[in-house]
Amino acid sequence: MFNTRVKVKALLATEPKNQEVTVMGWVRHFRNNQFIALNDGSTNNTLQIVVALGAFDDSLLKRITPGAALKVVGELIPSLGKGQKVEVKAHSVEILGDCNPEQYPLQLKNKPTLEYLREIAHLRFRTNTFGAVFRVRHALAFAIHKFYNEKGFVYLHTPVITASDAEGAGEMFRVSTLPFDNPPRKDDGTIDFSEDFFGRATNLTVSGQLEGELGAMAFSEIYTFGPTFRAENSNTARHLAEFWMIEPEMAFYDLEDNMDLAESFIRYLIQYVMEHNREDLEFLAQRLAEEEKQKPQAERSEMGLIEKLEFVVNNRFERISYTEAIDILLQSPAYKKKKFQYEVKWGIDMQSEHERYLVEKHFKKPVIVTGYPRDIKAFYMRQNDDGRTVAAMDILVPGIGEIVGGSQREERLEKLENRMKEMHIPVEEMWWYLDTRRFGSVPHAGFGLGFERMMLFITGMTNIRDVIAFPRAPKSAEF
Repeated sequence: MFNTRVKVKALLATEPKNQEVTVMGWVRHFRNNQFIALNDGSTNNTLQIVVALGAFDDSLLKRITPGAALKVVGELIPSLGKGQKVEVKAHSVEILGDCNPEQYPLQLKNKPTLEYLREIAHLRFRTNTFGAVFRVRHALAFAIHKFYNEKGFVYLHTPVITASDAEGAGEMFRVSTLPFDNPPRKDDGTIDFSEDFFGRATNLTVSGQLEGELGAMAFSEIYTFGPTFRAENSNTARHLAEFWMIEPEMAFYDLEDNMDLAESFIRYLIQYVMEHNREDLEFLAQRLAEEEKQKPQAERSEMGLIEKLEFVVNNRFERISYTEAIDILLQSPAYKKKKFQYEVKWGIDMQSEHERYLVEKHFKKPVIVTGYPRDIKAFYMRQNDDGRTVAAMDILVPGIGEIVGGSQREERLEKLENRMKEMHIPVEEMWWYLDTRRFGSVPHAGFGLGFERMMLFITGMTNIRDVIAFPRAPKSAEF
């Protein structure tokens, strides 16, 4: 029976008393026709299986190749070798799945690059790097639900298909069942979406925020955690066309409450992973340290991965206004020596290089920036009394820049309607959203945390396509 299987991680922590165990997994390597390194994905560590010389047919031994799947029954005994406390003395070995070594693309002797592994993303989970990354991703997803559940938030599933554009960005994937080659058209030549499946133009969501606000107006505190989509032609190490977002929305919160929640949320997630995935983090920290050695001295991080995570957990985030941030940038040696690629002046939407300068060079810690110019922010953000800024906040972290974007929402109906008209957002179509301001409106706030950005920060990986299982990017939709 397969349900008698014990995972490698559990066996490595078991006291060996010559008890019979059943273990299954994939061969990492087989040396001297005697020692099998078996891994089942529960840990990066392998369990050594000892095959007694002459105990098994040569025809079976030839099939024990890297990548082959085995079922082994044997005795759990103390190991005499270095590096492990236990090993299994095999009584029976069954090949569950053969693997042709001539065709198998993952060979230990040829250390594959991350670029190569993206080309075989269906197999990269079997490597130590991606084993560690995706166990951390699992733990992080669990910690998100745990954090909000402990605080009494309601988990709300917001729609993937929507007729609204939360960001007003227009970079959305269209959802339609109309024929591409000959769609129905109105008299003016535009496509007649009344004949489409939903009877109107619909898209994949860019955010669950607007629908999340509806939930917050009844449950007080909700969060969403799901996929979002941007049809943005960005081939960078920080952008994906499909990514996951965590978006809490809270009634009876102002901007300060919002910042406090976001900061404690980030700290909680890091602390959880450090407690539950220490082994994986130590492996990733070592991988990152080796990668850093290849960089020029000036470009190397001052802290190792675990040191950086501990620093974030143990220190409060710096809080500054957007105006203060621009002043710091204008006074910086980088600006004076013209090292910034993009211009710096009040009113710009800060680029990653500006954000990273603030956190990596100036403050050397995460920074929360507040009070952004209204002209570069979304329609739903609460307008400040100065008429120039909104009650927005972004959290910036080392190595990445912005990881959280949020704001106090505009709860005043008249101001919200006027702002929507200014930004050419159809007020009539958003009647359902405006109803929350007509019927018992309250001060409320929320933010979005990009799950993959958080993964980059915690794992030390440098390309966002390496922290999501099946990356979706321009000209890339394998699997």
